[in-house]
Amino acid sequence: MNIPEIFASLVFTDEVMQARLPKTTYRAMKKCIAEGKRLDREIADVVATAMKEWAIEKGATHYTHWFQPMTGITAEKHDSFISPNGDGKVIMEFSGRELSQGETDGSSFPSGGLRATFEARGYTAWDPNSYAFIKDHTLCIPTAFCSYGGQALDKKTPLLRSMEALNKQALRVLRLFGDHETAKVTPTVGAEQEYFLIDKDVYLKRKDLIYCGRTLFGAKAPKGQELDDHYFGAIKTRVLDFMSDLDEELWKLGVTAKTEHNEVAPGQHELAPVFCTTNLACDQNQITMELMKKIADKHNLVCLLHEKPFAGVNGSGKHNNWSLSTDKGVNLLEPGDSPMENAQFLTFLIALVKGVDEYQDLMRCSVASASNDHRLGGQEAPPAILSIFLGDELTDILDSIENDSAYSGKDKELMKLGVHTLPKFFRDTTDRNRTSPLAFTGNKFEFRMLGSSVNIACPNFFMNTIMAEELCQFADELEQSDDFAGTLHAMLKREIKNHKRIIFNGNNYSDEWVEEAERRGLLNLKTSVEALESYSKEKNIRLFGKHRVLSKEEVFSRRDILLENYVKTINIEALTMLDMSKRSILPAVSGYVKTLADTILAKKSVSSAIDCKAEEGLVNKLSALSGCFCEKIEMLEKAVVGARTQQDIGAEAAYYRDYVLPVMKEMRAVSDEMETMVDAKVWPFPTYGELLFSVL
Repeated sequence: MNIPEIFASLVFTDEVMQARLPKTTYRAMKKCIAEGKRLDREIADVVATAMKEWAIEKGATHYTHWFQPMTGITAEKHDSFISPNGDGKVIMEFSGRELSQGETDGSSFPSGGLRATFEARGYTAWDPNSYAFIKDHTLCIPTAFCSYGGQALDKKTPLLRSMEALNKQALRVLRLFGDHETAKVTPTVGAEQEYFLIDKDVYLKRKDLIYCGRTLFGAKAPKGQELDDHYFGAIKTRVLDFMSDLDEELWKLGVTAKTEHNEVAPGQHELAPVFCTTNLACDQNQITMELMKKIADKHNLVCLLHEKPFAGVNGSGKHNNWSLSTDKGVNLLEPGDSPMENAQFLTFLIALVKGVDEYQDLMRCSVASASNDHRLGGQEAPPAILSIFLGDELTDILDSIENDSAYSGKDKELMKLGVHTLPKFFRDTTDRNRTSPLAFTGNKFEFRMLGSSVNIACPNFFMNTIMAEELCQFADELEQSDDFAGTLHAMLKREIKNHKRIIFNGNNYSDEWVEEAERRGLLNLKTSVEALESYSKEKNIRLFGKHRVLSKEEVFSRRDILLENYVKTINIEALTMLDMSKRSILPAVSGYVKTLADTILAKKSVSSAIDCKAEEGLVNKLSALSGCFCEKIEMLEKAVVGARTQQDIGAEAAYYRDYVLPVMKEMRAVSDEMETMVDAKVWPFPTYGELLFSVL
């Protein structure tokens, strides 16, 4: 395999555009993209023709406006390039209008009340910053998806808006530091993707995995992850074959799949790409998840992207490595070589510290889902409490600025933010904190609260908007000052003092931290229902409205869509539990009890003196447990009915959290105990041992 030759071979890259477009068209297109303007129809027609010819050469027969609605997956409607020419034959056509904008039926996609069912029009608009690509003989054009009235119906539109807002405010700050050359600041992301692989034949015997993506029942296997022998272990041949095929397909689509390894839990793995522009990283992560499932199927495997498919072992997350880069190649979250560069670095760093503290609720909200609630707070994921890890050196530097004291590093200098007194310091000089929800790792922040199935557009447009707001406040204050260095020092000193409570370099998994966080006044929004209630707080509506990322109506619609998804997810799980319980588990237990009873009768028919205490004890235990199990079934049925009587979506979500989920947990506990007592040949589903160790 010639990797450089196949890399991005199915992508309409900048290099391809330069080769295929007239120079004037290419320059005009790049100018429009840089300035965020619409392409003229004439330019769009030329680009569309070149794109069509390239795609057809690559075997494409159709095109689609590929978008990311609020369903959590991508959507596409395929149209062929063919057009009748009037003599019974066809020609291949693709216009600038078809490239730039499409229209689809938007009535079946979630809108959160933004539009009525009869208001069916939805429009897709090309995102020229994300390259078109070919998938399954179809030219995929990354697009935003909006309603007839211009409201965002997708996850990408607010991401693009937030990138514009962040660029605007970051440039204001850079100008104050004397940078008049940078023309654009772009957030970049590298999304590390965790996932499970299990054998497809075993998967098909589990209704809970098929319907819900996670096991609703399952006793712990004798062996799990206790020996730490899976993490970074030798990759099994079958998995390695899958990874090799996945790499090849991702490379063809321009995804820089870089690192792959076994994760902590049996059957769990990770893939990490090289970082890129946030909107492109978002597209590529959606492609990655889709290809993982598709390629796993070819190997008779199933890829599970649920955050917690198996109780008792690690769940799967998606670590979002976020940073800021200029068009000059400067990473704004990387310490520099001069005092001025370091003062600039600290300004951006403290802006994020301030923003995360002020918008803890939004940061938690950005990763909220019914599935991620099972993972957060486990021994592989941070708790639901937001905090930032900076490491000892950076924390010491901030303490020195706050207290006007000597820096404890080797330079032993007073920390002031003028151009002559700030000493040089080094990045990434402390150990990495894997327990932190948001950790600074030298030149980026690793946001570790994301669940494995999430669309990264959501947490990133939250983060971008929060950062834009803090930089805006900083710029407003500094632009009015006649003493830049003095004002900067006083401002950052104030903000460190006001927001240092969010900085924590210790063990986020410990009970002591939960208590300490409460003393500090930090939020602990343990469930998605609590988190999503904060989405529509007045301060958050003002934030999104001020930077034109989401209107008030769009905020409420997204909150309701997420709450509705929470409700539907748990409802499906509850109904699946009832189905598995009544049609499989109870019959299996009853049948086994009958077998034991028949054994007792057979023994006693031979001689009344034969000891049957073991069988009788087992019959009594299983009979009592199955009776308890029947009671739990009735309780769950009543709870599901009760949820449907709630007056609004918020109350319904809270009811599922407070009444349905606890009964499901109790029901599972009874079933799992019975599983350990019933003959393995009788139990109706593959066990945890079979699931986790099915790939040999």
